[in-house]
Amino acid sequence: MMYKEILIRYGELSTKGRNKKDFIARLRENIRYSFSDLAPLKIRTERDRMFIETETPERQHELVTRLPKIFGIQSFSLVASAEKDMQAIKAVAHNIMAQYGDITFKVEVKRSDKTFPMDTHEIQRDLGGYLLSNFQNLSVDVKNPEVPLRVEIREDAAYIMAGIIQGAGGMPVGSNGKSLLMLSGGIDSPVAAYLMMKRGVRIEAIHFFSPPYTSQNSLEKVKDLTDLCTQFGARIRLHIIPFTEIQTLIKDRVPENISMTTTRRMMLKIADEVRKEIDALGIVTGESLGQVASQTLQSLTAINDVTSTPVLRPLLSYDKLEIIDIAKKIGTYETSILPYEDCCTIFTPANPKTKPKLEKVEYYESFTEFDELIEKAVRNRETHSFPKKVVKEDKFAALL
Repeated sequence: MMYKEILIRYGELSTKGRNKKDFIARLRENIRYSFSDLAPLKIRTERDRMFIETETPERQHELVTRLPKIFGIQSFSLVASAEKDMQAIKAVAHNIMAQYGDITFKVEVKRSDKTFPMDTHEIQRDLGGYLLSNFQNLSVDVKNPEVPLRVEIREDAAYIMAGIIQGAGGMPVGSNGKSLLMLSGGIDSPVAAYLMMKRGVRIEAIHFFSPPYTSQNSLEKVKDLTDLCTQFGARIRLHIIPFTEIQTLIKDRVPENISMTTTRRMMLKIADEVRKEIDALGIVTGESLGQVASQTLQSLTAINDVTSTPVLRPLLSYDKLEIIDIAKKIGTYETSILPYEDCCTIFTPANPKTKPKLEKVEYYESFTEFDELIEKAVRNRETHSFPKKVVKEDKFAALL
């Protein structure tokens, strides 16, 4: 096997100050958790980068395939090793560059071991000249090479790498608190989960289930979406709220044109109670400004009035096509469009208010005692943990 380890670059984490070590520790544990099926994983951390030993071709392939989904990784490269001898370094560099066609390159050298007999510039000239004489398809571009060939002379060996694989960027999941996601089963909310997790927010999800109006298939779709969202480096708990009784009362007692506003208000009240129990700091939704009647600025203001908890809306300024593009990129789109209705669509009024007046919404809600029903729904919820796969090193689950 040519490559010995993978070098991970932190990207945004490199800008952190005194708390940098905490972010790096979180990233390390997220990687361990995501690759628990490959345990034990040998990880070495430094201030500006991290190294994972690959050990076998199979493990190397799994790491390269799945690392781009882990938030907190800006980029990574496969690293080969050689004895600290120019002939050995040239042989490894030859094998690496033989994988490429017509490209531009340059040699970059870091000489940590100052006892190595050649200095940085001598190594660059010697290795660059050797490669140019052996590969007619190579040409030098010192400013913007297609493939930078990096050589590091360390105490134990020489390490050679070429090519950079882009990571997901962002912050390690769990480094920026926890929030509760309102997961509907549509296209938008899984994308909202993705964007919040990219900013380091750990997610738990809440879903409102209204049998017999919504089917078991719709619930299984939501479970599948929750499972898909765990691919970015953390487990997720899904709280399933029995919502039929509340939704039926809203249909019977609230005027049709403001029923959606009241429905969303009751959902937000329930989400806020669950948020308190799980010690989350905010509530996340997939709302996009003006996309539907309940997402106008006036509607959002009336809905928000039921809580003082921060409601985070990462998709607020996105249009639908942009959201769909992200959903396809992260692999949730095909599941989201399965034709199973959720509780937000079953009683959709023909002419909903786009500018509901808060005082009128509160007036019609005052004829029904919702608080007791909200408490009952929170108390009778079901909770499921994802991913569905069995985690071998479950000790890391408690950290995520």
